[in-house]
Amino acid sequence: MSSSIDLQSDRQPIAIADLPNLLLGADTIVPTLRGPKRYINFDNAASTPTFKPVADAVYSFLRWYSNVHRGTGFKSQLASWAFESSREMVADFVKADLQKQVVMFTKNSTEAINKLSYRLPLTKNDVVLTSLMEHHSNELPWRRAATVKHIELDPDGHISTDDFLRKLKRYAGKIKLVAITGASNVSGYINDLDFLARETHRVGARLLVDGAQLVPHRPVDMKADDDEHCIDYLVFSAHKMYAPFGVGVLVSARDTFELGDPQVVGGGVVDIVTLEDAYWADLPEKEEAGTPDIIGVVALAKAIAMFEDIGWDEIMRHEAELTAYALEQLNSLEGVTLYGATDPAGADSRLGVISLNIADIPHALAAAILSYEGGIGVRSGCFCAHLYVKDLLKVTPEESRTLEKEILSRDRSHLPGTIRMSLGLYNTRAEVDEFVLMVKKIVAGDYTGEYVLNKEKGEYYPRNFEVNFEEYFRF
Repeated sequence: MSSSIDLQSDRQPIAIADLPNLLLGADTIVPTLRGPKRYINFDNAASTPTFKPVADAVYSFLRWYSNVHRGTGFKSQLASWAFESSREMVADFVKADLQKQVVMFTKNSTEAINKLSYRLPLTKNDVVLTSLMEHHSNELPWRRAATVKHIELDPDGHISTDDFLRKLKRYAGKIKLVAITGASNVSGYINDLDFLARETHRVGARLLVDGAQLVPHRPVDMKADDDEHCIDYLVFSAHKMYAPFGVGVLVSARDTFELGDPQVVGGGVVDIVTLEDAYWADLPEKEEAGTPDIIGVVALAKAIAMFEDIGWDEIMRHEAELTAYALEQLNSLEGVTLYGATDPAGADSRLGVISLNIADIPHALAAAILSYEGGIGVRSGCFCAHLYVKDLLKVTPEESRTLEKEILSRDRSHLPGTIRMSLGLYNTRAEVDEFVLMVKKIVAGDYTGEYVLNKEKGEYYPRNFEVNFEEYFRF
């Protein structure tokens, strides 16, 4: 491995076909009831693995690792340079203007949204307009800060543009923020950000885009110089874009954070402290208390460099082709129900997030069979989007109340949900074929395990199948 930090230099184009070979853990073998199998990861919407160039950049940086800012040692100066260079790379990646906007590093998208909810001057008299499509991270923080109103959904699960316009008109003068996901982590739908921005700004509100799902799959332009279509606030997470070392990003209109006290105080946020006063540092240091996740930031910057070396056209082409192929295969199976858009011809206008159920088999059981017998990693449940999943599944208010009582009594046996197959840019048709083959076996009842339900967790485990994890990893 190189002894120099390689974030921008000596970069070469990367072909999509090379990505499986560059993936760390691509050849990982896992135990199953049917013997050892190569692990297939279709859980990319939750977190992505990483690639060797990202790991190499981190390894190269570790020999120079030191705390950033105010250190006079060479390593501290170099670490500070890498950290701030990474910030500039993030700004360029989403077309932010650092004269008008500020890039702040957080733990993840959830913390970024909470940080913004703390800083915006909201009261319960103010309205935050969001949708029934949202991840809980773009729902719960606003409940504490303001009055939340929801945009309804069309029958197919898209955000209703008609209801959006009705809500803007109904709450005119009260809406301070429209907080919308860029793309759904359940259906893969991509929202029309230009339309949302234009209509939001027309009523004098600002727009927050939760880009956790969108940014790893589509180029995002914050349009800082376009007052009508600009994104005022954008959040996203490195762990969903092949840099799983832990860092989130909040790109904000600079004026939002220039005045007022920071949410978290301590080291690094002040210019001077006296017995009576504290004088805050300039942005972004003012909002990045304590030692930041320097490694995570470097990893994110290298991941961004990889995206650019692959090229967005190639990324979108490959993911659309793979999504179309998966939809074609799954549509052909009896006993499989798909949610959201199911037409392969529309794959280029959505993400490769496919939610499904298999016959009358509980989603948690199907996910367990995929794992314990197929070595395939998916996610099942409601994906931190309970409101959306219950809407897609047509859960009635009466059923919802019954479920609430069961869950509060620590019984998750009947938790509604789906299986989520989420594709990454390194996944292949052969892996989709393996997934489809296992789905066929589940439909046919061709699985060997005797599965036991843990009611408190709502999870299934094969009886008499024990794994000693220390055989695979030790500290």
